[in-house]
Amino acid sequence: MNMPSHADQLMRTALAMVAPGKGILAADESTPTIGKRFATIGVESTPENRQFYRETLFTTPGADAFISGVILFDETLRQFCADGTPFPKYLADRGILPGIKVDLGLSPLLGAVEESWTMGLDTLADRLAEYRNLGARFAKWRAVFHIGDHRPSHLAVEVNSHGLARYASICQAVGLVPIVEPEILINGSHDLETARRVSQWVLSKVFDQLLRHRVILEGIILKPSMVTPGLDCPNPVPVEDVAQVTVGVFKRVVPAAVPGIAFLSGGQTSIQATEHLNAMNQISDLPWRLSFSYGRALQEDALAAWQGIPANRETAQQVFYHRARCNGAATAGTYTPDMDA
Repeated sequence: MNMPSHADQLMRTALAMVAPGKGILAADESTPTIGKRFATIGVESTPENRQFYRETLFTTPGADAFISGVILFDETLRQFCADGTPFPKYLADRGILPGIKVDLGLSPLLGAVEESWTMGLDTLADRLAEYRNLGARFAKWRAVFHIGDHRPSHLAVEVNSHGLARYASICQAVGLVPIVEPEILINGSHDLETARRVSQWVLSKVFDQLLRHRVILEGIILKPSMVTPGLDCPNPVPVEDVAQVTVGVFKRVVPAAVPGIAFLSGGQTSIQATEHLNAMNQISDLPWRLSFSYGRALQEDALAAWQGIPANRETAQQVFYHRARCNGAATAGTYTPDMDA
């Protein structure tokens, strides 16, 4: 394989994104999505409120000890701290890598039933060049897979795996580390075995496409779902079982060349996401670093503490710091329930 001249930098950046004790804050909610989050606390989703809230998270004292990078939305990448410092520069000055969500959302997949494909490949190269100039050092692209009612279909798996690989190849060509996110939704009543089987199939197809597109595996971060039963599954599964099954699947299909796996929380509670990550990191002989790339599981408690009230900023920061610290410990398998008590 002919590696680009900046391959070493891609590899260094990828390793920094999963540095020991650290993980990634996903603050890349689209404007409609963060509007829904704000609505839960009765706050209007204006550019000023979005800026204030995200600055609250980014400026949390001490959070850089547990946060290696932040995924930003297009609007957020272009915003500034109150003192006029661009968000990407502020983060970089704290040793936190700025990243950017680059997919343009989901569209119905013709030929499939209630499945989707991810838009944005046709304009990706030009947008990535601009984002790099604005300070981004990595990118993120999400594909979504459903379980249930004959889903995912072969068509959905093929189309979305190909899209993830095309995106990753374009990212590396312009010098950005791609976060590859094949999200298998937690919605449904499927059991753990069904989730295991689907996860193994989807991930094997994703890596087949990454290799076909000559993506440098040492220069990517995988952002997958944990292997869990559906939210409506009547049979609860112990934390240790989720950890064992998840690691088992990934050992079968994720090459050791991949530097790190930064899990998404995907509908789990904040504490569940921490407990599952912690249990996985208590398993020995892992070929990759297991970390986190959480959105709601890092932010939900802080958002509730903030309530849109400027005077609550310090309280919200303390709550965010606590959640980041717990997940930082989980990356080493040293989290204990006492930390949340």
